[in-house]
Amino acid sequence: MQVKIFLPNEILMDQRVTKITAEAEHGSFCLLPHHVDCLAILVPGIVSLMTEQGDEYFVAVDEGIAVKCGSEVRISTRNAVQGTDLNSLKQQVEQQFRQIDEQERLTRSALAQLEASLARYFTRL
Repeated sequence: MQVKIFLPNEILMDQRVTKITAEAEHGSFCLLPHHVDCLAILVPGIVSLMTEQGDEYFVAVDEGIAVKCGSEVRISTRNAVQGTDLNSLKQQVEQQFRQIDEQERLTRSALAQLEASLARYFTRL
C-alpha cells in the first residue's frame, strides 16, 4: 500500500507500507493491502506503519481522516510528528506542545494589549 500523510502545508510522508494501525472514534483498527476500502475519523493518537523491509515507523497525529481506496491510504491531519521509536516521538510531541503553548501565550498577550489600547482610545473620546 502507498500511504500519504498530509498536513495543511506539506506532505509529511509518502511511503510504501504493508500494515497500518491507527485509532478511530470507535477503537483501534488495522489496514492490510487487501482490506476493503474504508474511511475512518482519527482521534489524537499514534499511527503505526510497517514498511516492506520490516521497519516500523510511528506518527503521532492530531484529529484527522484516513481514507483507504485501492492500494492507497491517505491520512489528513492538522498536526503530526513522525519517529522511529516511541521514546523519541514522545520527546518531539512534548517539544511541539511547548512551542504551541508559547505561541498561544504570545497571542493572548498581544490580544490583551490590543484590547487595553482600544479601551484607552475609547476613554479618550
